Amino acid sequence: MEGFLPLKHAVAWTAASAPFLAAGIWSARRSLRDHPERRMLLGVSAAFSFLLSAMKLPSVTGSCSHPTGVGLGALLFGPLAMVPVSFVVLLFQALLLAHGGLTTLGANLFSMGIAGPLMAAAVFRTGRVLRLPLSVNVFLAATLADLVTYVVTSLQLALAFPDAISGVAGSMLKFGGIFAVTQIPLAISEGLLTVLVVQAMTRLQGEDLRGLPLYAGQEVRA
Repeated sequence: MEGFLPLKHAVAWTAASAPFLAAGIWSARRSLRDHPERRMLLGVSAAFSFLLSAMKLPSVTGSCSHPTGVGLGALLFGPLAMVPVSFVVLLFQALLLAHGGLTTLGANLFSMGIAGPLMAAAVFRTGRVLRLPLSVNVFLAATLADLVTYVVTSLQLALAFPDAISGVAGSMLKFGGIFAVTQIPLAISEGLLTVLVVQAMTRLQGEDLRGLPLYAGQEVRA
């Protein structure tokens, strides 16, 4: 939340996120320049992330638990494209919903908008190698993208507030253990919802989705 991280940590996470944000803006612009018809789909991905991540459950860690919704966009457009999308989502939530904050925007962007989409893409590519069914692959990617967001958040909090005895590692386990109570069922729910959305898109849009990373090398049925 706003002001929760010490200033030097807030600045450090902002600096770490900035190169990814710049690369993500470049990636999204290039994709939309080459395929302007995908603007609406990118907007849908942003709305999906905004709506899911706005549903928060307060946590005693000083943060909160919520779905992230970044897995869908990462699979459709690639992980870099979700960095600027997540930035806008987090900025709007900080300004309009008092969810997150401006001083913690860099840290929140790194956990949700960078680590989450990268995990989704990595899991999905691994599933492709293992030839997992599309629905199973989407479920695992979206679920683990949500969970890794909170692993990174736990690390961020642990670095800022290490345990007096067990240090950063012990503090991270404590923060992660508290988050896990609510975040594991939320992540599973998000994974299932993402599968339903992908199935609906495949059924309704069919061939229009060909060429997106999610469907590369796969038959798309209308």
